[in-house]
Formats: sequence, structure tokens, C-alpha cells
Amino acid sequence: MRSHQSFRSLASFATLSIVLTAPGCARAQTLEPVRHDVARVRMATRVDTVRDTVIVLPSRPRKVTYTFKSRADSLSWARTRALAEKSTGFRLVVSLQDARLWAMIGEDTVLNTSVAVAKGTTLEYAGRSYRFETPRGMRRVQKKESNPIWQPPDWLYVETAQEHGLKVGRIVPGKPRKLADGRLITVRDSVVGLLDAGEFLPMPTDEHIVFGDTLFIPPMGTRNRRVEGELGRFRLDLGEGYLLHGTPYKESIGMAATHGCVRLRDEDIEWLYDHVPVQTRVYIY
Repeated sequence: MRSHQSFRSLASFATLSIVLTAPGCARAQTLEPVRHDVARVRMATRVDTVRDTVIVLPSRPRKVTYTFKSRADSLSWARTRALAEKSTGFRLVVSLQDARLWAMIGEDTVLNTSVAVAKGTTLEYAGRSYRFETPRGMRRVQKKESNPIWQPPDWLYVETAQEHGLKVGRIVPGKPRKLADGRLITVRDSVVGLLDAGEFLPMPTDEHIVFGDTLFIPPMGTRNRRVEGELGRFRLDLGEGYLLHGTPYKESIGMAATHGCVRLRDEDIEWLYDHVPVQTRVYIY
């Protein structure tokens, strides 16, 4: 997964562990116009000019100016947007520049809503770069899930550690790691814990694991690597770790704030879950 805010901020490093504080498919039903803007809207604006870094689109009642990293970036945007405009049938369209999503049938719009999109930043760590972007193009809904559980990628822990001036360590199953005080940090029954005088003490599963100046990454598959509520009540999987999902961070809607996914309000992601079949096309530009 690439998209998402980190857990809630770390409050203190005096304790052994740090509390994380936020961070079957439905069948398609009869579609009816829904809230937010106007139910029947057409994506009728056309590209006016393509310059090296700026595209100006006519719109009513004002013009909208989009800024891009390069001419190649602007041309990629224009190509993908043109593909979305030519599409027919039931599909979803996401504008990263406008932080907006439309559900469309032919030329009619049945959902028009604001979303949170990728923030476009880069995280560097140990010779690796994590680029938090959403690729343009056409994808399909691969599957849908209610009450999803998030297993954070490594970048979540790296990003959190960097924000708080910590080093990053890794916990490997079957290889207990000795701490400065002589205790061992290890994994038993899918839970990270401490071996202290022969006794196994499980670590809380909703907290970051911090000892001294190091934040430890729990292994995939452990309960310490499972986060409830971070993806809201529903998610639509677009493949390669990219999702449409809900969020507890309501204030982020309308902003470039994610790590690659598209976040929606609770009512909007529920509408998509109820009405969008698997294999529905999703155009992202």
C-alpha cells in the first residue's frame, strides 16, 4: 500500500513503547444522483493551451490554471484526460489536479465529490527512494472490502522515525534482537514482545515499538503490523497498492495529503462500495 497518513503522532519516548495515535463485493444497484454538487454535470472543458509547465482550461465562471513539473508531465496529463473524456459507459474519473472524483454514466454524472490525493513528496532512506504519487492512466477495480485492515509498508515506520529523529531497526522472526538493557525483543505467536528473565511480555499491538533511539519495524503478518480504522469502512483496490478508501482524517479531503491512494468521505466511499462493480474502469489524470 502506498497511500495513507502515518499513525497518530508519538507522544513520548520515555516509555518502552510509543502509542500510535492516528494514523465479498456488493452488486451494482440502481444508480441515482447523489449529493455534493449537481447530479448532471458534463466534463466538457477542453485543453486550451499546453505549455512547458502550465495548462489553462476554460471553465465557467472562471479559468483554472494547472501547474506541472515539466512539458512531459503536462502532456501526460492532457493525454490521460482526453482518454477519460472519450470514455463511455459506467466509470469513475479522478482528477489529481482538482482533487475530485466523478462517477459517470455516459455524459451524466451521478457522483461528484472532493477527495484527498497523493502529496507528491519523496522519502529517502538507506539508498532507497519512496515517491508518494498516484500514476495517471486507466485502472480497474480489482476487488472491494468492508472494514479493511491496513498492513503498513516500511515507509510508514521510516517516515515516522525521521519525523522524530529516531533510527530504524527491524525485527526478524526467529532472530531475537538484544537490547541495551540485556532483554531480547522477539516474536511469538504472531506478536512482538520482550524476553525478560525467561518470561515473554507481549508488546501492545496499537503502539509503535521504540527502545532508546530506535523505532523497530514489526514483521509483516504479525498483529503489531495490523492497523484498524486507518482505511475507513470500505476500500476499492485498484491494484499495485493503490486504493480508493475512507479515512479518519476528514480534514485532508480536498488536499494533496496521501501517499498514493485516493481518500474519500465516509458517505462517498460507502456509495462507491455499494454501486461500483468489480472491473469498473477508473481513469486517473
